[in-house]
Amino acid sequence: MLVGIDEAGRGPVLGPLVIGICSIPREKETLLIEAGVKDSKDLTPRKRKELETWFNETKEEHGWFGATVTLSAETVDLALQNDGLNWLEVDGFRRALEVLPNKENLHILADACDVNAERFTKRILSELDRWPWPESQMTSEHKADTRYPVVAMASILAKEERDRSINAMKERVGFNVGSGYPSDPHTKAALKDLVLQSGIDVDVRWGWATVERFWETHREGEVPVRGQQRTVQQRLFQTEDTRIS
Repeated sequence: MLVGIDEAGRGPVLGPLVIGICSIPREKETLLIEAGVKDSKDLTPRKRKELETWFNETKEEHGWFGATVTLSAETVDLALQNDGLNWLEVDGFRRALEVLPNKENLHILADACDVNAERFTKRILSELDRWPWPESQMTSEHKADTRYPVVAMASILAKEERDRSINAMKERVGFNVGSGYPSDPHTKAALKDLVLQSGIDVDVRWGWATVERFWETHREGEVPVRGQQRTVQQRLFQTEDTRIS
């Protein structure tokens, strides 16, 4: 079996980080190619949705499997205060692997977030339950979602699940929050109603530099730190693209 793992939502200031995983029989890889599976960033929202629906409707017929692991904005914030975003991805990728129904004869391919792809693999496998699995191997590569259809399919599953989370947030707050990325004009406009003097919305990543900049310009006092009392004078901010050192 071929297994692909990828994430969606590393950079946004709103919403969760989602890990997607899928496994397919090796001989079925051509079906993904014929269906037009590509890195989710290279597909229109309509095409991504069509491919997710097709994958789910035919998974029993073709013997493939797909799932997602959702890490909330709060989880991201707490990770930033501790080991960092890349370590959170290590844990998320590991959790995704643990939901696989079959754990033997696997060729696992992951899209690496670490600048050192081999180190990323080692950190995932170091605490993976019962690894090494029989006749299985794992490799991580940068931009694996552009090279391997099974990783691209995982990226589609992750992106669609993240989009559903953002749509649920829009429904909850009652206004357009955009894509959640800091460069999105709708997201920028939404911050005034999400980052309030009285508190920050639960689906905002409080520890993001975007929030710090907004707070310093539009609000007073110290920006709240997730999980700590407002009286604590502490700032823990990371850039939108942290790296393991």
